[in-house]
Amino acid sequence: MPVRFTNFLRDTQEIAAGVIVGQGNWQAQIDSNKSAFALSFVQRAAFLSRYPGATSASDFVDSLNANAGSVLSSSERSALIAELSPNPASATLRASVLRKITDNVTLQQREFNRAFVLMQYFGYLRRNPDAAPESGLNFAGFNFWLNKLNQFNGNFINAEMVQAFLSSSEYRQRFGP
Repeated sequence: MPVRFTNFLRDTQEIAAGVIVGQGNWQAQIDSNKSAFALSFVQRAAFLSRYPGATSASDFVDSLNANAGSVLSSSERSALIAELSPNPASATLRASVLRKITDNVTLQQREFNRAFVLMQYFGYLRRNPDAAPESGLNFAGFNFWLNKLNQFNGNFINAEMVQAFLSSSEYRQRFGP
C-alpha cells in the first residue's frame, strides 16, 4: 500500500523544514532533516510493531531489504548488518541503516514510476488513490496509470498522464471552471 496523503503532507513538512533551495547550505539542511526524520521514523509505534527492538541485525536488514524488493548486493547487506550488529536496538543505528536502504539507487529507480503516479493523485487531486470517487475504493485508477507509465518507459508526456489529471472532471470541479 502506498503512503497515505495525510502522512505524506506531515512527513514532507518535517523533511523540508527550514529548507529554501538555493539559499545558504540548503543541501546540508535537508540531509540533516532526513536524518532526523529517519531517527523519529524508526521510533514510531507502527515501525516498532513491525521491527521490534529485539530484532537481530541480520533479520532487521533482511526484512527491510525484502520490503524494498531485495535491492541490496551481498556486500551492501553485510556492511549494513555489521553497522547494526553492535546494538541492533539502537534507534540511531536503525535510522542509519534505513536511510542507506532508502537512498539505494536501485530502489529509487524501481519506485520512481509508482512515486510519480502517487504524486499525481496527491498534487492534482489532493487525495489517496484508493479514495472516492474511485470505483470500489480500490487502486484500479492508480494501477491503470502505473501500467500506462510503464508502457511508455516512464515518459509521462507520451503517456498523456499529466494532461489527463488536469483535464479530469474531479480536478476541474475542485480547482477550475
